[in-house]
Order: sequence, then C-alpha cells, then structure tokens
Amino acid sequence: MPPQLSLLVASAKASRGAAIRVTRGVRALATTTNTLPPSPGQQHTSSSEEGGKNSATPPKDNAKSPKKTQHLIFGNRGPSLQDFLNSSTIKANNPKDANVATLDDIPYLSVKGRKLGAGAKYFVEVYGCQMNVNDTEILMSIMNTAGYVKAEDQSEADIVFLVTCAIRENAEARIWNRLEDLKRKRLGPLKNRAPLVGVLGCMAERLKDKLLDSDKMVDLVCGPDAYRSIPHLLSISENTQQGVANVMLSADETYADIVPVRIDPDSFSAHLSIMRGCNNMCSFCVVPFTRGNERSRAVESILQEVKQLSDQGIKEVTLLGQNVNSYRDTSQDGVQLSSGVGAELSNPGFNTIYKRKDGGMRFTELLDRVSLVDPEMRIRFTSPHPKDFPTALLHLMASRPNICSQIHMPAQSGSTTVLSRMRRGYSRDAYFELVDTIRSIVPGVALSSDFITGFCGETEADHEDTMDLMRRVEYEMAYMFMYSRREGTHAGRRLQDDVPEDVKLRRLQDIIQIFHKGAENRFRARVGQPAGECVLVEGRSRRDKNRWVGRADGGFKVVFDDDLVLPSIESSLTSSTTLNASAGRVPIKLGDYVQVVTTSATSTSFQGKALARTTLGEFSRYQSKISAGQPELGFRASSSTASPLVASLGLGSVEAQS
Repeated sequence: MPPQLSLLVASAKASRGAAIRVTRGVRALATTTNTLPPSPGQQHTSSSEEGGKNSATPPKDNAKSPKKTQHLIFGNRGPSLQDFLNSSTIKANNPKDANVATLDDIPYLSVKGRKLGAGAKYFVEVYGCQMNVNDTEILMSIMNTAGYVKAEDQSEADIVFLVTCAIRENAEARIWNRLEDLKRKRLGPLKNRAPLVGVLGCMAERLKDKLLDSDKMVDLVCGPDAYRSIPHLLSISENTQQGVANVMLSADETYADIVPVRIDPDSFSAHLSIMRGCNNMCSFCVVPFTRGNERSRAVESILQEVKQLSDQGIKEVTLLGQNVNSYRDTSQDGVQLSSGVGAELSNPGFNTIYKRKDGGMRFTELLDRVSLVDPEMRIRFTSPHPKDFPTALLHLMASRPNICSQIHMPAQSGSTTVLSRMRRGYSRDAYFELVDTIRSIVPGVALSSDFITGFCGETEADHEDTMDLMRRVEYEMAYMFMYSRREGTHAGRRLQDDVPEDVKLRRLQDIIQIFHKGAENRFRARVGQPAGECVLVEGRSRRDKNRWVGRADGGFKVVFDDDLVLPSIESSLTSSTTLNASAGRVPIKLGDYVQVVTTSATSTSFQGKALARTTLGEFSRYQSKISAGQPELGFRASSSTASPLVASLGLGSVEAQS
C-alpha cells in the first residue's frame, strides 16, 4: 500500500537543459529473491558525517570531517515525514509557491495535474539492464507531466539523473567515477550553474546513506518503486537545501498507468515492462533487495500498450521483467480470463525456494494474447528463469511466426554443487533436459545464457563442469562475469568469497574462449540456410554507412549491402521477369523486414546478401514450403548448383566462411 505521507510541495524553480544517454555494458542477471512487503508510510532521518575522500569510491564511515548534515530519507522504517515538516518549515516558504500534497490526491506522491517543473530541464544517463532503459522512459513521462523539459545536452541541464545498476561492484564503481566528474563541476568556477544530481535505480536503494553522505555529490536518491515522487523530492531538496531520498519498496507498483516516453522515437523497437521484482532467492543476487517482490501488470493494460505501439508503427516489442516468465496476473480480468495453461514448472528437476501460488493468468497465456495483437510485430521477452518454461510455452513459441525463436536461459554455473550453493533450484542434468526439450520443440532456436565464475567455494572441478556445459550447449550469446560479493545477499552474509581474483579472472577468460568457439560453430552452421534469415532493418552499419545492419529472428546481428531488392519473396517465385529486371526492385528502408541469405559468420554476427522485402507471415509460409521439401523455391547452402533465385542475384552457391 502507498505510504501515509503528507508533503510540503514547493514549485521547482529553474530553466535550463537535459537529454538521455544510454550506457551499455552491464546486464542485470535474471535472478532475484523474496523480500517482505514494505511497511506503509515510514521514513527515517540519517544524521551522519559528511565527507569521504575525493575518489571514485564511496566515502568511508570514519571520514575525518566533523561537519554533520541531516537528510530526509523516506524508507521502509522510521518516523513520519510530517515530523520534519513543522510549522516553522512551512512558514519559511512562500505560500503562493507551495501546496500541501496528501495521499488522498497524490498516491505514491503522484504529480498528476501539477506543474512543479516550471520549465526546468533534466538530463538522464542510463546504466545497466533493459529494465533501466524502460524505467528511464517512465521517468521521462513523469517529469514531462510535472512540467519539466528534456534537455538535449548535459551542459544545459538543471537536473542530472543517473539511472544505476548494482548487480556488480564494477557497475557501482562507474557511477562513483561519474559522480566525481559531476562534483568537480559543482565546485568549479561555474558552480552557480551546477545542476542538481539525482541517483536512481538499484544502486540508489542499496547505498542511499553513502550516496547522500558523499561530499557534495548527490542531492536526490530514489529507488525503482518511487519514481512518481521525484518531482516532489526535487522541490523539497531545492527548498530545504537538504539531501532527500525515497527508497520505499512497493508491493503493487507497476507503473501500469504511465505511458512511457520512448528514448529513441525513431526506433522501430520498443520495451514494455510486464512485471517487476522477483521471488527467487538466488544467494548471489542483490536485485530482490533493490526491486522488491514480484508483482505483475494487469493483462488488459499490457495489451492496450502493445496496441498503442503497433499503431505507432513499432515492429518489435520486448516484454521485460526481472523474472519475466513468472508473470501471474491476479487482477479480476486475469483470474477470470485464465484457463490455467502454463502454470507448471519446466520439468520435475526444477523447484522453488518459495511456495508457488495458484490462480491468475500465467506468462504463456499472456504471450498468446500479446502475439495476436499484431501478427506483423515481433515479440521477444527477457529476462526469464529456466524454471518457468512449461512445454505449453515452447509449443506456443513454435507455432507463432511473430514470437521470436530466441530464449535466454541463465545457467550461472554448470556445477550442480555450485548451483545448489547459489540456490538456483535445479541441477545440471535438469538444465540439460530443458535444453534438449527446447531444441526439439522450437526449430532453429537461438539460446543465450549468463555465467558467473569464481562463486563462493567454486573448485577447479566445478569450473570444469561449467566449461563442459558450455561446450555441449553451444550458446549463440552469453553474458559472463566474475563473482562480485554484494552486501545483504545470502552469499554476502553466509558464504565466504574465497576464490582469489586472479583465479576468477583466469576462469572467466576460459569460459569466454569456450563461448566464442561454440557460438562460431552455431553461426557457421546457420550460414546459407535454404530460407535465409528474416531481418528487421535497424540502421546503418557503424563501420560502413553504405551497409545496413539488422536483427534476425534469433536476435543476432546481420550486416548486408544497401542493394535494390525484390518487393516480396512471392513475387520472385511467380515472375521470372521480376527475377531479372532491376526495374522491378525496390530500395531497402529502415524498419523493413528483409530476407537475407547469410554468406559468412563470426562468433558475434553474420554478413549477408539482401534478396527481398518480406513480412513475417510471408517468410513463415516460405520456410514451411522449404521444410516441406520444395527446395526449388529456395537456395541451398552447400550445393554446387545455385537455385534460380540465388543465381538471378549473382550469388552462385553459398558456402560457410570463417
């Protein structure tokens, strides 16, 4: 439930600039854990020493500065905020510029209908996972509604937000480095024009006290469940000159009523959050403590947003969640519309550390409904947990052309002993069985995974098991990291981080090498497939602006020349004149689906030749004809005699290349 708060809300002053920067590189692992629901309406103050060294690390608790400062921290425990908003505080503000906001008209400190920004500009830098990108789009909607304006450059901004990741120590170190950069500007000759600095996201919740105590670094800290309160927090910070934080976790916040403002309005791809939090209790993961327990959006709100994206011309939507395939809509519609399909676990070798609940609409039924909104819109989902892949979900993926044949399956380790210590809920044998099931049901599926090296107590034998699993599965994509101890997690509290850093690094290099070899094997096997690849054109190649780059159904990158192509696959099969007449060909455009025959591959991407524009429906029909034994309609990978279509385009035979 929302906190029982009443706030003094003063109009924000200012009027300068803000933009969006997405920083890639750190991907949140798809594993989280149970947390207790937050106690409603509770906060506390933190009175601690300012200071810390001027470095890219958080300030030390024993900092020498004797100066004290009081911060307003709205958390899951402590006295009410009203304790800090006494009569003298209220009188100190101009009544004309202030409004008293209560829970009755502003749930979760909502700013609907209020213009607190007064034209002030904000700039956002995004670090970490796709959920942070989606959260940024929610933040932009909240800020715009409150009267703030997005700046095009950080130098114009009145407020700079860092949307952060806390999954690994290195992710947090990058933020401390960035805060040092901003601090120098705040203390420099233009300090009167220095922006307010806000730290949002997972790191905000985890390190709220250290962030606010850091010497002149941060003005505002806000956790992932409290973004609605940011305009109010900015008002408090500006009018009290105090650091302020809201890190309350919610049992029901999904931001379902907020229409995100897309970071890249020109993109043909979009992300859509369907659930937040996770009830898994993986021992290494900090995410449950920063994002809370599972709660799912109502199915109707999701379908409505998918329809809106389709109407905007979006060609690909990725459904997001910390544990996306554990989606369970328990709203009235979700319960009434559900048939109970997809409620079981992947196979008997999987279990949960928590008691699973019955009822509600599960992910399989949601995906079914989403895929029917627009058959020409691709659907992906991330990040799932291996336990939640019932066979009904796999058969649905195999039967719908617009549900991408790409599955992320975070293994984390190939050792049953380590998996048990990680509290993952499965053995290596159960995982292998699931891989076999997926590949037998979903033809041509591309698999990706996450791996952690050097977890607590990992032996060389455990490491060998992980390498063996990677060799046998041969993933198309993988995210690999050294173990990074996180305070507050089960592993951080109960297990010893006893693998030396140099050993962790060596093991990481081992699995990276094995991954690349396996991925190259898988990619080379796909080169020159009879039907080719259906590629969504995303933009120009960064290396060569005369070439296009796009994503195939399996999620991998394909680069190809900017040639004129046939208007459709079917036109090439029904008219021999069209095959040879360049006059009948059309240019490739951004957002097109294009049939591409791949000609070579590395472990990360393909090179190819574009043949024709197509649609998801047409390409699926063409694949079916090829599978039914009509190779004269396609092209063969290892034939010395090329098919008529390939020959007409001057490709000759297509051979796998390294």
